[in-house]
Amino acid sequence: RATSSRLPHSKMTTAEVKLFNKWSFDDVIVSDKTLSDYIAVNQKDKFKQYLPHTAGRYQNKRFRKGQCPIVERLTNSLMMHGRNNGKKLMAVRIVQHTFQIINLITGENPIQVLVDAIINGGPREDSTRVGRGGAVRRQAVDVSPLRRVNQSIHLLTSGARSSAFRNIKTIAECLADEIINCSKESPNSYAFKKKEEIERVAKSNR
Repeated sequence: RATSSRLPHSKMTTAEVKLFNKWSFDDVIVSDKTLSDYIAVNQKDKFKQYLPHTAGRYQNKRFRKGQCPIVERLTNSLMMHGRNNGKKLMAVRIVQHTFQIINLITGENPIQVLVDAIINGGPREDSTRVGRGGAVRRQAVDVSPLRRVNQSIHLLTSGARSSAFRNIKTIAECLADEIINCSKESPNSYAFKKKEEIERVAKSNR
């Protein structure tokens, strides 16, 4: 009888999961502790994916989208403005090119640059409308961590989309510029400028 050639379970080593088979998740650090529960990078093994395309149903329950891998959330946010709805393979390709550009420019792990940009791009204070006896006034409020992440991703992709429109630069180049500038807190970043503006308005409405 032929003996099994399989290795014992203890000897089997699983290959490290890398994004696009290039970028490692393990050394990525979420510097803002308040957002670590909502930026899904390497806290669990299921957050590490080869592709930002898991086809998970993250919209079914409140807060479940906080469990969606952060690069996939960026990918999903690119599929907007009617003509791009549902084109996820296109969005995945854009993100792949973006990460290659970020790595070439900064020499760093693009996942880390993205995480830093998301931390810097979400406003920490906002203003809401409060109606008192017919008079409507703005009242400053603190922003929840999940909304900070949501808003940051939205601002990053919106800024890239608007700068790529009717421009010779591709969306991948614009998104890479936006993410790099926001991670460095540069005033050239649309997301960082918006965040500063929102916080300034909120401060005046305290």
